[in-house]
Amino acid sequence: MKASEIATMAAVALFFAVVPPALAQDARPNIVLILADDVAFSDFGAYGSEISTPNIDALAARGTLFSNFHASPICAPSRAMLMTGVDSHLAGIGNLPESAPLEHRGQPGYLGQLADDVVTVASRLGAAGYRTTMTGKWHLGHGEGAHPAARGFDRSFALEASGADNWERKSYLPIYDDAPWYEDGKPADLPEDFYSSEFIVDKTIEYLEESRDEGRPFFSYVAFMAIHIPVQAPREFIEKYEGVYDEGWEALRAARFRAVVERGLLPAEMELGPMPEGLRDWAARSEDEKRLLAKSMAVNAAMLEAMDFHVGRLIDYLKETGQYDNTIFIVLSDNGPEPGDPLAMPGFRQWLWWNNYRRDLETLGEKGSYAFIGPEFASAAASPGAFFKMQAGEGGLRVPLILAGRGVARAQTTDAFSYITDIAPTILDMAGVAATEEFAGVTVQPMTGRSLMPLLSGAAAPVRGETDAVGIEAAGNAALFRGDYKLVRNAPPYGDMRWYLYDLARDPGETRDLSEERPELLAEMMAEYDAYAARVGVLEVPDGYDQTAQLTTNRIHDLVRANWPGLTAIMLLLLGGAFWGCHRASPRVWRALHG
Repeated sequence: MKASEIATMAAVALFFAVVPPALAQDARPNIVLILADDVAFSDFGAYGSEISTPNIDALAARGTLFSNFHASPICAPSRAMLMTGVDSHLAGIGNLPESAPLEHRGQPGYLGQLADDVVTVASRLGAAGYRTTMTGKWHLGHGEGAHPAARGFDRSFALEASGADNWERKSYLPIYDDAPWYEDGKPADLPEDFYSSEFIVDKTIEYLEESRDEGRPFFSYVAFMAIHIPVQAPREFIEKYEGVYDEGWEALRAARFRAVVERGLLPAEMELGPMPEGLRDWAARSEDEKRLLAKSMAVNAAMLEAMDFHVGRLIDYLKETGQYDNTIFIVLSDNGPEPGDPLAMPGFRQWLWWNNYRRDLETLGEKGSYAFIGPEFASAAASPGAFFKMQAGEGGLRVPLILAGRGVARAQTTDAFSYITDIAPTILDMAGVAATEEFAGVTVQPMTGRSLMPLLSGAAAPVRGETDAVGIEAAGNAALFRGDYKLVRNAPPYGDMRWYLYDLARDPGETRDLSEERPELLAEMMAEYDAYAARVGVLEVPDGYDQTAQLTTNRIHDLVRANWPGLTAIMLLLLGGAFWGCHRASPRVWRALHG
């Protein structure tokens, strides 16, 4: 038996030791899994942010805060790993389904939904007697059998797409016809007073309340849309941040860097690297541009504070109903901050107009408006990491993680490496449920993540040794972590597809490439990455691949394919009409030319 397995068993035993054996079944902990969308490493107040997040900060103060936790750079692969504890390719979602190359579609690692041979943590907990609920963004497949209702959740109100408007049932990108919300697997409408963060918590409380008398512990997956595009928030939250970002992105990036280092979350001797090449200079912006950009960032901050406010409402409910003390909270983000500028997409301004979206300064963030922060402020939010969402730099991968509750060490910060596949086995350990490789009589993919319970309880740290490697790949962006070192490749438009080597213990800002200085280590880690890619079924993206452009390509392909019979009939009618017109016109044309 490995030392890590012994430590895990000891931690679990310690965890349950506080409960008399006769009551262990009834006293198993409730578990609330809170997933924020596109929240950067330094976005929460506990991590050094200027944004007010008192409820999440309070959880950090009574629990364990992670400073070296990583996710995929893209949301759907992260969510697949979060739910299953299995590498995203083995789970069937190696890339964002909407932007995967067409030639990858249908391949084992690129199914666009969870594979049949992976089991969600909800299914495992449900089989062990837990009540299970899910509210918010799902984005793990569409159609029958792909929704939360078919993946272990007793009750669910889920958004099928990658995002949507936060004020009404409305698409946020031209690749979707509407906002596909489903309750328990069936199409559902939204209330007139809908605001995403408020509604997601309302539904969670509703589901918990309707089964509270059953006496069983619960697992609630609360998947917020904050702070995904479009960033939107109530005016009362936005007003608090008016003027906060008037000095621009360089000033914010430097301030976040100082705050992170002052809190001891990253080494004091580290350097803050430059922003990615090609980004704009704040000083060169016009005054009107600066006002709109600063207001957009204010809306972004307000949206995160509004999310925290509603997290507080859920905490209050659990306290009022006597369930708080027996509830473990897990708070994390799916990837780094969103750098996208939808206005750069051809025709997007017209699409906004057609869909009654506006971008006027006064009402930015409110109902009917459309805001985003862009790559420069995303780089500032990711400080002190390099790059941001959709890239494999630390700004895209290193995200916040907070755990609090029974069995979790209080007021602890850990710099031990951890990965998003570790969350599912940790939850199962907390619940006393075995992560078996057979479920419901069927052999399933074993979890690739490791339980963090030994680290959380203080029984052992870290849960991986210096030679244990963890690979990541999504849309051509790739990394391999081993001990203190990271091998990384970033894809265009901000990367160059070259491999770099960094010592993250001393240089988490990724400012000093060691690939030429340590060629033997580079070769070792390259070989380990190749082995990882072959093992999980990574497919290399084609030359010239661009995620944003692929979104449009895939949308056109799917529309043509779905409507091919009708399009064929229209084309035949048009061709027939043209032929008939030419036939009728030909004598007149002949006479006009030769008469």
